Amino acid sequence: MSTKEIHDLRRKFIIIAMLSFLTVMMFIGIVINVVSHTVTIRSIKNTLSTIRESKGKINDAPELGEGDMPFIPSFYDAFSPKYRHNHYYMFIVDSSDDVTYFSSNAVNNTELELVRKYAEQILEDDDDFGSYGVYYFQKNEDDGTEILTILDCTSEISSSKRLLGATILTCIAAFVIAFILVRIFSWRLIQPEIENSERQKEFITNASHELKTPLAVIRANTELLEVTNGENEWTKSTLNQVDHMNGLIQNLVMIAKAEEREDKSKLAEINASEAVEQTVAPYRALAEQSGKNLKTNIEKDVMVTLDESKLRQLSTILVDNALKYCDENGEVEVSLIPIKHGQMRMRLVVSNSYKDGAGIDCNRFFDRFYREDQSHNIDKGGYGIGLSIAESICRRYGGNIKAGWKDGVISFIVNL
Repeated sequence: MSTKEIHDLRRKFIIIAMLSFLTVMMFIGIVINVVSHTVTIRSIKNTLSTIRESKGKINDAPELGEGDMPFIPSFYDAFSPKYRHNHYYMFIVDSSDDVTYFSSNAVNNTELELVRKYAEQILEDDDDFGSYGVYYFQKNEDDGTEILTILDCTSEISSSKRLLGATILTCIAAFVIAFILVRIFSWRLIQPEIENSERQKEFITNASHELKTPLAVIRANTELLEVTNGENEWTKSTLNQVDHMNGLIQNLVMIAKAEEREDKSKLAEINASEAVEQTVAPYRALAEQSGKNLKTNIEKDVMVTLDESKLRQLSTILVDNALKYCDENGEVEVSLIPIKHGQMRMRLVVSNSYKDGAGIDCNRFFDRFYREDQSHNIDKGGYGIGLSIAESICRRYGGNIKAGWKDGVISFIVNL
């Protein structure tokens, strides 16, 4: 796994972890506030019913425990709290809308007059239970009269809002703390993987240099044997294997370089249409010689910001792969169109006829040294890492590459 892939995996982990944490915190907060609100409404309803049944003469004396000891509420009592100290008002209204009975524990005349006005508006509504500002009310019918009970719930409403505010602030604080901790610990966790990735790339680079010397000696000795004893199948086979090893080493080095971070300050806007067209042009003669039809559908002046040499390398890999594995007398098509999807500005599609592609796992084409059919592909050359290099180039510039097969045609789709 490359360093960039490790960092991408870390970012995905942080996003998933924080979204999961936020979801859990929101669920807990919602449950706490819903339960609190439900218990509060139940308490208000019970209090309003008690006021109505006692005709506004509630005994608000403190409750005692066993043996005249102070009352200690149980866990169940916490979810069925009893009324304490709120101002209440009770009106009995006859069929002529005249108040025949009034009771209240409030002593402020201004408040009493204000509540009477509220009562007139509440009586005009059809709701039997509800709230009017900080006042909750309940209406009941009894022998042609209407009983209106009103309770000042300022403390309950304030407590609910305090709980909601505390829940939100706690969730925000917990989210920030968790985010900081996840970033710190995730960084520490990926450090060994980053170091291992760097060591792998360093090993590939060093090994390529170390292998070049013995391969050069083998080639020189073999060529000397051909000069002294003449060419034969053994010397020819040895030179072919040396060429194969040199090519493999070069490809491994290209993979390592493709995974290095790009210096974006050196990037420039290029004409992708011209680069792709010029890359495809040399393959027309090769396609014609092998009896295959090479078509292009490249829109003009598709502009992108990246390294032109990497785009040419990417196009070369895909076109070479398409011609190599195209069916006899088949068709290869290269298309390029502009897109606008995030930072992506172009879509390159290289497709070829491939009748044997049904049922294959196209995603494995990007695995290094992978070949779908060893016996079928052994004579086609290559090292099984070209598409892996193409994928590395796409990732390097924040793009992606996908493969798919449909109706006898396999397509490689690049978004950059």
